[in-house]
Amino acid sequence: MWELLFVLAILFVGSFIQGASGFGFGLFSMGLLPILLPFKNSTLLVLALTIVISLHVAVKFRKYIQVKDLLSILSFALAGRVLSFFILSFYGETEMMRKLLGLVLIGMVVYLYVSEKNTYTPSFEKPLFPMLIGLTGGMIGGIFAVGGPFFVFYFLMRYKEKERYNANLQASFIIMNSFTIILHGIHGDFTGSFALYFLLGIVAVLAGVHIGLKWFERLPHTRIKKLASLIVLIAGMNLLVFS
Repeated sequence: MWELLFVLAILFVGSFIQGASGFGFGLFSMGLLPILLPFKNSTLLVLALTIVISLHVAVKFRKYIQVKDLLSILSFALAGRVLSFFILSFYGETEMMRKLLGLVLIGMVVYLYVSEKNTYTPSFEKPLFPMLIGLTGGMIGGIFAVGGPFFVFYFLMRYKEKERYNANLQASFIIMNSFTIILHGIHGDFTGSFALYFLLGIVAVLAGVHIGLKWFERLPHTRIKKLASLIVLIAGMNLLVFS
C-alpha cells in the first residue's frame, strides 16, 4: 500500500513538472521509480503515462502544432526507438543498467545547464542536426524514458513562442511513446501489475499536469526547470551509488 502511494506521489510531482515546463516527467520519475519497481516496468509505465500527459497538453495547444516540422526529427527518433526496444528487451533489468541510468540522469542535468547558455542559431536547419538529435533522443527515451531534453533543445531553437515549443514537443512524445508501447505490447512485456499502476497513475498525472499548466501559463518556467534539475541530480546520484 505504501509503495503504491509513493509511486503515485512520484507520478504526480513528475507530471506537475512536465505541465509547468513542457518536459521532466521521465527525468524525475525514472530517477525514483526504479527504486520501487523493476527497471523495465518503470520505463513502460512512464512511457505510457507520458502519452496521457502529452495528449492533455497537445489538445490544449493543438493550433500550434506544425506537422511538417515534426517529420524531419521524428523519422530518426522512431529509428532510435527501434534500437532502444532491443536494448531494453535484452538488458533492461540489470545493475549495470541502473548505474548507467544514474549517469544518464546526471548527464541530462549537465546538458540542461549547458544548453541554457546557448543562444539561438539556425543550425537546426541543417539535415544532420535533427537526424542526430532525433536518433539519440529516441534511443535514450526508449531505454530510460528520459529522451526529452534532446527534443526540448531542438524545439526551443526551432520556435521562440513557448506555446508552439510545447505543442510540438508533446506531439513528438505522443508519437514516439505510442510507437514504443506498441513494440513492447507485441513482445508481451506488459504484466497485470502494470495495468493497476497505469490506471491509478492516470488520475495522478492528470491532476499534476493540470496544476502544472497553470504555472506554465503564468510564471517563468525556468524556476521549475532548475528545481527539477536539482531533484534529478540527487536521484541520479542515488541510483549510481546505491543501486
